[in-house]
Amino acid sequence: MSKFLKAFVVASLLATPAVAAGKYGLGREATPDEVKAWDIDVRPDGTGLPKGKGNVEMGEELFIDNCASCHGDFGEGVDRWPVLSGGHGSLKDERPVKTIGSYWPYASTLFDYIQRAMPFGAAQTLEPDEVYAITAYLLNMNDVVDDEFELSDENFKTIKLENEENFFMDDRADKELKEFTGEPCMKECKKSVEITKRAVIVDVTPEEGGGALE
Repeated sequence: MSKFLKAFVVASLLATPAVAAGKYGLGREATPDEVKAWDIDVRPDGTGLPKGKGNVEMGEELFIDNCASCHGDFGEGVDRWPVLSGGHGSLKDERPVKTIGSYWPYASTLFDYIQRAMPFGAAQTLEPDEVYAITAYLLNMNDVVDDEFELSDENFKTIKLENEENFFMDDRADKELKEFTGEPCMKECKKSVEITKRAVIVDVTPEEGGGALE
């Protein structure tokens, strides 16, 4: 047995008791301050919201300075950056516009994302009051609140977005999709197999009677 393999076996045997006890001898427990730095999520019921407030007017200035270069002055999106406003009632259209006002479920989704990941390249540099203000401005841009509105941790839960009722908790752990219920067909499920549609790109779908694509 080589010296390297012997050393590996010995190390493995020495580590076995620690592994069995659920301890790997690596790292340390996170301190309360370290946990607090990561624990910044905000939930629909307001859990996790920091103390603070910000109004639409203040938010407009902050948005222009920190967000408009990507999202446009009015949330219309620049180049391929996300569109943030408009699209009301478009979700049943052939090409729906999934903006804050038309699609997003909760105001907390907006606040949490700004606080956690924006501005792009400078995430988590905004103070709570600034996040409240930008959130208020975006809600105003989507006709959810008026021009004089001030958003705070105290009135946050009163905000309702257009598409909230169409979101629901994921129940797949307890309820099976209807497509998967019943006995599955395992043989002779269809009398014949035929091509019903063809790909738009030429030469993707083989011609009838043709061989494999080259």
